[in-house]
Amino acid sequence: MMMFVTNLTEKEEVLSIFRSQPRKYSMHTTRSWEFAGLKESIKLKNSEKEDLLLKSRYGDSVIVGMLDNGVWPESKSFNDRGMGPIPKSWNGICQSGDEFNSSHCNKKIVGARFYIKGYEAFYGPLNRTLDYRSPRDKDGHGTHTSSTVGGRRVKHVSALGGFASGTASGGAPLARLAIYKVCWAVPGHGKEDGNTCFEEDMLAAIDDAIGDGVDVLSISIGTKDPTPFNKDGIAIGAFHAIKKNIVVTCSAGNSGPAPSTLSNPAPWIITVGASSVDREFLSPVKLGNGMIIKGQTVTPYKLKNKQYPLVYAGQVANPDVPESLLGQCLPGCLSSKKAKGKIVMCLRGNGTRVGKGMEVKRAGGIGYVLGNSEANGNELAADAHVLPATAVSYLNALQILKYINSTKAPTAYIIPAKTVLDIKPSPFMAAFSSRGPSTISPDILKPDITAPGLNILAAWSEASSPTKLEEDKRVAKYNILSGTSMSCPHIGGASALLKAIHPGWSSAAIRSALMTSAGLINNQGNPITDASGTQADPFQFGSGHFRPSKAADPGLVYDASYTDYLLYLCSNGAQNLDSSFKCPEHSPSPVNLNYPSLAIPKLNGTVTAVRTVTNVGGSKSVYFVNVKPPPGISIKISPAILYFNHIGQKRRFTITVKTESEITGSVEKGKYAFGWYTWSDGIHNVRSPMAVLVA
Repeated sequence: MMMFVTNLTEKEEVLSIFRSQPRKYSMHTTRSWEFAGLKESIKLKNSEKEDLLLKSRYGDSVIVGMLDNGVWPESKSFNDRGMGPIPKSWNGICQSGDEFNSSHCNKKIVGARFYIKGYEAFYGPLNRTLDYRSPRDKDGHGTHTSSTVGGRRVKHVSALGGFASGTASGGAPLARLAIYKVCWAVPGHGKEDGNTCFEEDMLAAIDDAIGDGVDVLSISIGTKDPTPFNKDGIAIGAFHAIKKNIVVTCSAGNSGPAPSTLSNPAPWIITVGASSVDREFLSPVKLGNGMIIKGQTVTPYKLKNKQYPLVYAGQVANPDVPESLLGQCLPGCLSSKKAKGKIVMCLRGNGTRVGKGMEVKRAGGIGYVLGNSEANGNELAADAHVLPATAVSYLNALQILKYINSTKAPTAYIIPAKTVLDIKPSPFMAAFSSRGPSTISPDILKPDITAPGLNILAAWSEASSPTKLEEDKRVAKYNILSGTSMSCPHIGGASALLKAIHPGWSSAAIRSALMTSAGLINNQGNPITDASGTQADPFQFGSGHFRPSKAADPGLVYDASYTDYLLYLCSNGAQNLDSSFKCPEHSPSPVNLNYPSLAIPKLNGTVTAVRTVTNVGGSKSVYFVNVKPPPGISIKISPAILYFNHIGQKRRFTITVKTESEITGSVEKGKYAFGWYTWSDGIHNVRSPMAVLVA
């Protein structure tokens, strides 16, 4: 393994030296913006000034840097018709390479670069049949995330098969995009297994992005395992971006629903979970006994309307398949003799969802039903399978298995899918979305926020297929994908709009505005749940589901400076991210970082946290606090009323946390309890989540 040195903009010192590990980092893989309340205004002219898109001029002045695996520049989502000149603040380049030159940049894609030294130092020269040695995307992921942030409005688009048809648009459709390709195909692995991104390549890209003049960085990449800040390339790079007041938004990861699985937990990063939108692609299964089982898919293939033999994969597996893998439909597992002409039911667990469908097709199966594991619950990822197929929830999978075992000749028919809107309840948290608490910084509540990440339509690379499988030769201009990789650019796009409206705000102020204005209620008026219908908590959604229009006028913000983060690192133990800074003899408690949430991982006695809010709302305003304490915990906020007489004025308050002595016995030790405190002036509600664990 090679060693490398991080040496970022305006830093002559060596910051840290550590081994670069292959596959340590990977990518976290129309309706969503409308669902978030952000759509083009159709109001009367005198009301239009209140519309976020109009106020922000669609993000026109803002440059968003995308760290990913490149872009497909020919997509209509990246056309620059009618766009004004490139901002004078832009200092970047358009780097040429395989099937990519300066003509592929325009007023929308203002720059593009690629970074491959770390990758080639480990794997050797890039196999040009696997990937382009240029900013061009041969995978689809980078094109998808870039168009989610800032794709133009494109009418009459849909996924393969006509699903999710309508007008596609990114969150900030006039924002400029700067492409930094840092992720590459893994030799010996299919693209459906994901790409790899080397730290030295990402750090070089972030360094260039800072110098190029980006305003926002959207990074849908993360580690597989929790990594200390001073050994985390994304955290280090983002830390230096923050010094230049660049907003950095990152995906939380796709390792849920287990706790303490999230990546990118640094407090200077906006960490984004994933949730659903109010759209489904319904494709029920009709069983031979007449029962209709709900399913979802975006496969364009259809069966003739009749019943077909239905089998569980374990019944048609080859004899050498281990018992633990019988239902998994992994490559080579199914017997062609037994599966031919049948609908095969496979279970989630090992392997990819689309790969299981390819195995059923290889074995001669005529259709495929994918049953969720218990962990996935009711969350259904809709895939463009290579044969007629649908996905069903865990409980519905059990129903189908029960039917298969109840009769000698089970049959089924997969009803062709259709797009259905206004699904209730929405949103709910995706089961795959990685969860807190953070093991690296348990005194910071993470993730920060959630945004749409389940079954998201966006632009796609025409050098890839909808499934990314090598055997899949289909081409799609737009594709549906799921992951916190998809939710992260929603926050990137929202940050671009806020940056356009409030160019003087710090990255911390923009994060605060997004967090404190987030929503907790679904479209049925009930608290947001997880994929199984259980009430979700801040370790899943942070402060809630993003509401960009509310974030434009948050009332108060919790600001923080580069120095504040350095002081936090002094108490965290990761003290070498800026060697020019010397920690004080007595570092402030990490609980006092001016964050828009509060986490106390080991409450023993009484803890007092200090917070400061800055008035960005009315010049004369009075805020009253409302507290919903965690069960069994006493919360006292002082003062309980904050008076402001001008914009920019700051007010300090304390939060005193202790167990309620009279009910201490009822507090469950070793388990987090959650609460909220909200400052309100009658117009703005500035809400912060709390997570407390009694030692």
